[in-house]
Amino acid sequence: MFDGYDSCSEDTSSSSSSEESEEEVAPLPANLPIIKNNGQVYTYPDGKSGMATCEMCGMVGVRDAFYSKTKRFCSVSCSRSYSSNSKKASILARLQVTGKPPTKKAKVLQKQPLVAKLAAYAQYQATLQNQAKTKAAVSVEGFSWGNYINSNSFIAAPVACFKHAPMGTCWGDISENVRIEVPNTDCSLPTKVFWIAGIIKLAGYNALLRYEGFENDSSLDFWCNICGSDIHPVGWCAASGKPLVPPRTVQHKYTNWKAFLVKRLTGAKTLPPDFSQKVSESMQYPFKPCMRVEVVDKRHLCRTRVAVVESVIGGRLRLVYEESEDRTDDFWCHMHSPLIHHIGWSRSIGHRFKRSDITKKQDGHFDTPPHLFAKVKEVDQSGEWFKEGMKLEAIDPLNLSTICVATIRKVLADGFLMIGIDGSEAADGSDWFCYHATSPSIFPVGFCEINMIELTPPRGYTKLPFKWFDYLRETGSIAAPVKLFNKDVPNHGFRVGMKLEAVDLMEPRLICVATVTRIIHRLLRIHFDGWEEEYDQWVDCESPDLYPVGWCQLTGYQLQPPASQSSRENQSASSKQKKKAKSQQYKGHKKKRKMPVGKKPVSLSSLPMTGGVRRSFSGDEELTPPPYRTLPAQTALEAFPPPSTSREFRPSLKTVTTSQLKEELLDGEDYSFLQGASDQESNGSATFYIKQEP
Repeated sequence: MFDGYDSCSEDTSSSSSSEESEEEVAPLPANLPIIKNNGQVYTYPDGKSGMATCEMCGMVGVRDAFYSKTKRFCSVSCSRSYSSNSKKASILARLQVTGKPPTKKAKVLQKQPLVAKLAAYAQYQATLQNQAKTKAAVSVEGFSWGNYINSNSFIAAPVACFKHAPMGTCWGDISENVRIEVPNTDCSLPTKVFWIAGIIKLAGYNALLRYEGFENDSSLDFWCNICGSDIHPVGWCAASGKPLVPPRTVQHKYTNWKAFLVKRLTGAKTLPPDFSQKVSESMQYPFKPCMRVEVVDKRHLCRTRVAVVESVIGGRLRLVYEESEDRTDDFWCHMHSPLIHHIGWSRSIGHRFKRSDITKKQDGHFDTPPHLFAKVKEVDQSGEWFKEGMKLEAIDPLNLSTICVATIRKVLADGFLMIGIDGSEAADGSDWFCYHATSPSIFPVGFCEINMIELTPPRGYTKLPFKWFDYLRETGSIAAPVKLFNKDVPNHGFRVGMKLEAVDLMEPRLICVATVTRIIHRLLRIHFDGWEEEYDQWVDCESPDLYPVGWCQLTGYQLQPPASQSSRENQSASSKQKKKAKSQQYKGHKKKRKMPVGKKPVSLSSLPMTGGVRRSFSGDEELTPPPYRTLPAQTALEAFPPPSTSREFRPSLKTVTTSQLKEELLDGEDYSFLQGASDQESNGSATFYIKQEP
């Protein structure tokens, strides 16, 4: 019923009649209807639902409070006045709707009951405005990848490194000096026109562009996402009948721009003619809302639960556990994540599964076809295979900055293993987690020492520095055979120092600005810019939780910028003050979330713990990737104690010889290890542990 309202203009934000002046008010949003009464301007947040306009005086109020079944009038007197003077009433209504000041006659017709209604709504409006101010105070500061890359001379990981990302497998030869047609922003014409620009620098999906004709002048260089809808190959304007107009700044440089372009573009590269089509196709995802899947239970890692796809953003799924009545118990992951499976997967391999209290599928929900899930490599379990009780090294899924001493607790079908972190396991095994035998997150005994990685010993283990030989002898255990582990190293293309966007897997709804700081064959050390190293994550080079620079902008996902200097200093000072006291209280090596004041949000109820409490994935209960929330400094520091780091148990990282390793391994098996490659040399095919056959 507000279809007749025009957008708010300057005339309606503050106006006056010939006899009465009104106080000046701030400009109002264009989509809000305006009501003026006794010198006050009122706006209503809900332009249609539950609202009505009086056909007599033109005032707006709650529909349910209006008079008569038709809700046409705000009061009985307005209804009667309309009947006796319909012409005058219609003119008045039009004057009120257009936002023009009412005349004296109009004000005489305004009834007291309506003024009372407006006063109540004014109070409601003030409450909403206060809430809006509160939200504005904690809004995310603007972050520009282009400025961040330029000001620090960073290098971004190429799109081709991310096979799961849009255009990851068909990026082709897009590089510097490629020419494209883009909108010309240096133009005074009222319509959109285009001009040709060349790529000066590439950073993921983002490109630094310079208009043709500027040569060495970088004054109008600009960044844009080349997968955007306004980016086209050279020749698109001619085929589409769009004008090519040179920028105003250099328009005087050449009299024959056609000849200039012919000379500049001869032999130059441009985008493939079907580039935009490929971008569109690569952003089509087979997972749809209402599909049912089995996903890890974030509070009990040892089991899975049924969840329903709530939304899909760039291939990332927001899954809502089926029993969540208010649809806030959710979990974020990529559609290729090893944490999700088809319905029936748990039963087929012998994995624990939480049965749903819902006995019947809800209307519209349907099981996801099995072929949509990531395939795992087939393995032969008939010969020598993993056995319960074998020791190995594994990335702790609840503290991804650490590689820990671990034990195989159960052998499942199809090559899956249940693994527990030594010294941190719950008595009921609720924090065992499932890794496939080919997973790049599990390693043979000695992997960390060979590759100069800090190994986290079992909680409470006092015989430091940690020695595998002593530990295996003390526990009466054997090491899992080296030959059973995945030794494939793809030519991934990552280099130390490259920038990217990475999921904070401890809060998987968040994607942050990140840097590759170490490369050990196929294993990447991911550092979140602005945060301490203790929050780093070990991630596989083919992880679906890594994305090129510009992925969030392309897909509409919210990117978390680097932490500010003040936040880092605040968090660091608190950590130093409380480190000694907290180290006595802290149980296990599970870290808390990074929490400088005013930065990363976290749900207190979902913080994973160790010791007497079950460890679990943390996960905030927000429905969508949220903006930052600011917590008081004292509250934040008390609620989130400084995380314990594995530096307290630093083992020896000395280079060892083959003979020394032989003496420390059991069963008389002969092993030889290749010295770990350097960070810059570790990309490409390699074997980083080899068992010598007798």
